[in-house]
Amino acid sequence: MQSLDLNYIKNRRNELGITLQEAADQLGMKNASTYMKYENGTYSFKAEQLPALAKILNCKIIDFFNKNVAKTAI
Repeated sequence: MQSLDLNYIKNRRNELGITLQEAADQLGMKNASTYMKYENGTYSFKAEQLPALAKILNCKIIDFFNKNVAKTAI
């Protein structure tokens, strides 16, 4: 099972200059504090939130997932 890359989500939001409140508003959350809890991993994003989040962050849903690529020794 793949996990969401919360660092990617936070960094992408910051790159685009989107505030916590703006992200919260666009996802229908009460306030910035609630959104921050999702971004920090206190709460888990739900599958139905990912399309809207991808639109906000101007990326693809697949970008949210960790790329667990094994490194091989040379």
